[in-house]
Amino acid sequence: MTKELNGRELSLYIKERQAKEVRRLKAERRAPKLVIIRDNDAAVIEKYVNLKKRYGEDIGVEVIDRVCESAKELKEKICEANEDKSVAGIIVQLPLKDKEMTDEVVAGIAPEKDVDGLSGKGKFDSATATAINWLLGGYNIELEGKKIALVGRGRLVGAPLLTMFKNSGYDVTVFRSKDSLEPLNNYDVIITATGVPHLIKNKHVKPGAVVVDAGTASEDGVIVGDVDEEVRGREDLGAITPKIGGVGPMTVTLLFENVIRAAGLVK
Repeated sequence: MTKELNGRELSLYIKERQAKEVRRLKAERRAPKLVIIRDNDAAVIEKYVNLKKRYGEDIGVEVIDRVCESAKELKEKICEANEDKSVAGIIVQLPLKDKEMTDEVVAGIAPEKDVDGLSGKGKFDSATATAINWLLGGYNIELEGKKIALVGRGRLVGAPLLTMFKNSGYDVTVFRSKDSLEPLNNYDVIITATGVPHLIKNKHVKPGAVVVDAGTASEDGVIVGDVDEEVRGREDLGAITPKIGGVGPMTVTLLFENVIRAAGLVK
């Protein structure tokens, strides 16, 4: 029977502890505040921004959503948030309309407020990559001695997760979405985050494999992942994330974990 890697269920345990921590910080006059800065209102973006707003409300963290009209305004809002001592964390909600501006824009976030770990120079690891690590650990998925495939090497998931896994000494190989994916059938763990709907088919996944789908895209107005539905229907896998409620909820949880940590570091 295939085990479900339910991120929503796991996040509930962490959420209760976070709410208590936020109450303590507020009593110390260090109330955590998160600012989301974006220039995109696509369906996927709206979904994740709203998830963050609701989560923040649930645990008592103020979340400010700044929608910008230009790259100039994006940079201005980041500067304002950097200088605002009441702001513990800043994230730029990706993708930007002009993806070529991403490096320049996220580089403007103050390192101590880069709670999504996007700039690569801050105090915090990528929230999504860390969420996958916590999700696997929470369900006792052993990575030592396993062949791990990372499909996609993006800024949010693949690249930071590759660094984490290599630092832990794991056997990991990176595939791009345009590569031949036939060799995936030889891997024990497949983690995919390309944003290419239905990319991972039955033929790519061997019996007993663990599959983590961190890909998101909009298809006919519906949010879909990288893993095809035929894979989700199998009962011979080691474990798989659900269509909804897998990596996403844990990413939000880990983002707020970093916001709380950032607030706690304020003197």
